[in-house]
Amino acid sequence: MPMRHVTCPVAALLGAVLSFLPGCGSTMSSNPSPVDAQRQDATSQQAAEAWKRARVGDRVTYAFSANQGPTPGEADAARTLDGQLTLEVVSVQQPWVYVRVAFTDAAGKPLSQTRLAKDLVVPVRSDVTRPVDVPRPGQVTAERPSFSGRDWEATRYVSDQRPVDGPLRTRVYANDSTLLYLTRGLLEASTESAGFRTPGGVKLSLREFQEGSAEASAPAPSLERPLGPGAYYDRRVDLAPTQEVLRVCFTAERGYVLRSEGPVGTGSDPCSDFSKAEPEALEELVMSLPWDALVSGAWPPGAAKAGAGGTFTMADRSVPTLTEQRTDDDEGTRHVYTETYAADPWAPGLAGVPYEARFQSLDSATERVGAGGQRESAGGSRLVQWGPWLGGQP
Repeated sequence: MPMRHVTCPVAALLGAVLSFLPGCGSTMSSNPSPVDAQRQDATSQQAAEAWKRARVGDRVTYAFSANQGPTPGEADAARTLDGQLTLEVVSVQQPWVYVRVAFTDAAGKPLSQTRLAKDLVVPVRSDVTRPVDVPRPGQVTAERPSFSGRDWEATRYVSDQRPVDGPLRTRVYANDSTLLYLTRGLLEASTESAGFRTPGGVKLSLREFQEGSAEASAPAPSLERPLGPGAYYDRRVDLAPTQEVLRVCFTAERGYVLRSEGPVGTGSDPCSDFSKAEPEALEELVMSLPWDALVSGAWPPGAAKAGAGGTFTMADRSVPTLTEQRTDDDEGTRHVYTETYAADPWAPGLAGVPYEARFQSLDSATERVGAGGQRESAGGSRLVQWGPWLGGQP
């Protein structure tokens, strides 16, 4: 639904006063005033408390559009991607709320873009194990937009990093986020790239929302296709003469995703400590996926599409693969680079793999070519383990 702004004449002497009136906005400092900070705290607290009252069927749907290019100085064409993003509660098993994330076309059908073709599951804790909050940056304006058939008291945040080759980020949040707690009250968002990078950006706007039923119930879904939270993966990294296994773990609490990475410890449960993990708002993470999909292009990446077929095996799992190999000279030394990708990143053999690992190489290697054509390892990495740490196997 198109957005309607209520405009108010703001005289310079009255700006400070009108900034507190609903629907009458004035631009403020990029460092929020105490009143702005209190408003952010109140909105965040509303969304946090709403997770405790989550019901099966709670849903928000946004229209999204992403565009890229053409690249300056290149002959490539501009690309676009449009559709809908839906977040819906599909099960409540307190303290866990299971959210389905789906990207579809305007008719609700799956997208052909490989990275967005399947639904994802996100278990979110309704309580907290540590204080989690991410301040909303930017200049602040109060306004009263219209979305999904109703007017909202809202706050717009604009962060303009274009003077230093950064993006222009705009976010509009409802002051009362209770109905939209799944995305902390997000009504509208846009990010526009700038500087020397390929021009483009992504936009998101609320299309509809729905409250679930207190009587509805459903079992917890399997974590066959996790966005991240509730799952982990291990990657062995070889940097001769050392070898190390790194574990990446994910969880989510009250609308924030936490990601931790570090060496695999001995004698400890997988993903038992997120005390040092950096939080990212769930709506920011899912909003970035269409842009990432557009920039990354078709699957598999690069020359791997025409690469040699094979099979990646880990324990009792096997995944059909495509392998790309290329050769480069670096300061007179010849190197051979090999990258192996899943032919289908949604293959059954990858059940339980967090989203980000599905679209990385399953196996990679770098070799130096010496005299007589003899090769020696110069490093590499390999996916060696994955799965849910929450609720057992997918």
